[in-house]
Amino acid sequence: MSPLDGFAAHLAGELGRSPHTVRGYLADLRSLLEDLEEQGLEVGDLDVPAVRAWLSRARDRGAGRSTVARRVAAVRAFTRYLHREGVLAADPGPRLSAPSQRRALPAVLDEAQAEAALSRPVDDTPVGTRRRAVVELLYATGVRVAELCSLDVDDVDRARTTVRVVGKGDKERTVPVGAPALDALDDWLAAGRPALVGPSSGPALFLGVRGGRLDVRRAREDVHAHLGAAGLDAAPHDLRHSAATHLLNGGADLRSVQEFLGHASPRSTQIYTHVSVDRLRDVYRRSHPRA
Repeated sequence: MSPLDGFAAHLAGELGRSPHTVRGYLADLRSLLEDLEEQGLEVGDLDVPAVRAWLSRARDRGAGRSTVARRVAAVRAFTRYLHREGVLAADPGPRLSAPSQRRALPAVLDEAQAEAALSRPVDDTPVGTRRRAVVELLYATGVRVAELCSLDVDDVDRARTTVRVVGKGDKERTVPVGAPALDALDDWLAAGRPALVGPSSGPALFLGVRGGRLDVRRAREDVHAHLGAAGLDAAPHDLRHSAATHLLNGGADLRSVQEFLGHASPRSTQIYTHVSVDRLRDVYRRSHPRA
């Protein structure tokens, strides 16, 4: 087994990384190994200067901060694995530093926009019913679009008004869901899903037109189509950002929002406090007599 094959199994099996992460890391590492080969080096020659030279060439070709940061993360995980397997005598990973990220404030809908978009009439075709249910559930629960696509019918607990979600690293969480989203799901399950169900459907909650589990690309198209009809240009992740921000605006504490979103660290959630402060500042400027 090649080092990359072993590392891929390590990522997916031991670390529980998503297929998307595994593909991204392997693509970066293939680039690194090709660069090493061009320099006449092998995997066992991996050290800090070799990695830094590879990263420098990537920056020269226009790689951005996020790309370089992802590559550093991939290399750190790879060298840690190689050191554990005895391929490297020492792990150079801890001496590699990633560029600091400039975190832009997420795009969010305000409460009025969300209400207008979610309340608009939809056609009663199976796809139209699915689109409404997808958008309602994304906004109601703040789930990632990949998490939504992986939901099964039994993950929705109508009696407890919750949804069981399997997130990054196969971590499971239970999130509450409101009545409008449950009503949209009821419509989908009663009239939309039965019209599309087929041999390949299995327990999937959302289905494509051919009866298989709805994929991420089609779910994104559902969001764009539904919100676009309301005059809004928003993506699935914007609904997640909006849900988090509206919870904070309504008085939810940061820890609860962290659990709601499935963030491993509160640092990932803190950006939403900046969004809320920005809105508060805008209200203050418009409303306070001495602003």
